[in-house]
Amino acid sequence: MARDYYETLGVSRDADKEEIKQAYRRLARKYHPDVNKESGAEERFKEINRAYEVLSEPEVRARYDRFGEAGVSGAAGAGSPDDISGFADIFESIFSGFGGAPGGQTQQRRRSGPVRGDDLRLDLKLDFREAIFGGEKEIRISHLETCEVCNGSGAKPGTRPRTCGTCSGSGQVRRVTRTPFGSFTQVSTCPTCDGTGTVVEDKCDACGGKGANQVTKKLKINVPAGVDNGTRLRISQEGDAGQRGGPPGDLYVYLFVNEDQEFHRDGINIISEIKISYLQAILGCRLEVSTVDGPVELVIPPGTQPNTVMKLENRGVPRLGNPVSRGDQMLTVLIDIPTKILPDERELLEKLAKIKGDRTGKGGLEGFLGGLFKS
Repeated sequence: MARDYYETLGVSRDADKEEIKQAYRRLARKYHPDVNKESGAEERFKEINRAYEVLSEPEVRARYDRFGEAGVSGAAGAGSPDDISGFADIFESIFSGFGGAPGGQTQQRRRSGPVRGDDLRLDLKLDFREAIFGGEKEIRISHLETCEVCNGSGAKPGTRPRTCGTCSGSGQVRRVTRTPFGSFTQVSTCPTCDGTGTVVEDKCDACGGKGANQVTKKLKINVPAGVDNGTRLRISQEGDAGQRGGPPGDLYVYLFVNEDQEFHRDGINIISEIKISYLQAILGCRLEVSTVDGPVELVIPPGTQPNTVMKLENRGVPRLGNPVSRGDQMLTVLIDIPTKILPDERELLEKLAKIKGDRTGKGGLEGFLGGLFKS
């Protein structure tokens, strides 16, 4: 009597691969001989495996849909050597999927051992001075932590995951395909345990059988002096928890620095400006100027010209990894020439113009002042 593999798995003929896989898992757990001791369970389990073997492979499924069970007779539906129609597709899929010559065997990475947790990323904004001097920062992260109730097993306390009966704990199932060109052994992830080699029957209430919970926590991290936009800090083992005893991943903190209204950065140097009056520029003066370390006194020499750049040594950014070495602060001097002056100021300036022999009058004073600062 011909068998209907779709009825065997309880799926429709237009079911997709995931629906077929889920149906197989459900029935395999129900009728596995290690679980179901009823008469006929073992035979039913074999039928389920055979149905999944045919319907899980697109090429074999297509032959089954077209020719029925006769089209997939033999292991994995290779068909009769005399039946060449459609065999080319099967043969091509064998070589492209298995990547080997007849008699070869594919290998897939087993997932039954410890698996390292995923790395995480956090973007952190810093103020200008925080980036320059560094310090301790508190951050909040959300990551997976191993369940403390089941210690990551996913099983309810007092129980333990059992060995998967489908793959006998290997996490893999093997399928032999015989063709006129030889035999092939395909090794694939076990569909029952998803490659873990174990099955959790009584799930932990605290984590729902996942073995880990999403937890939000606070961390204190040290930001080194001299960091800049794009600097990446690695916080070891603060990523997601690993699986099956695997180590946790790492947390990577990417730093971004806010702009400052007064200071700008050029490598390890700091750029700023100061505005003085034309009289201060002519006569010279002592001024208090701002630095990232606080106010310091600066001497402006007499006759300072507009856009003169003055250097304040060791007032810049600490060199990353060597904070005792610092850049400089480069201070550009801007000179404020007034557009309006008081009568008394004008009188004094006109006297000075006469002493210097400069012409005055409408536009003359402005020309005089401009001549004083001609570079």
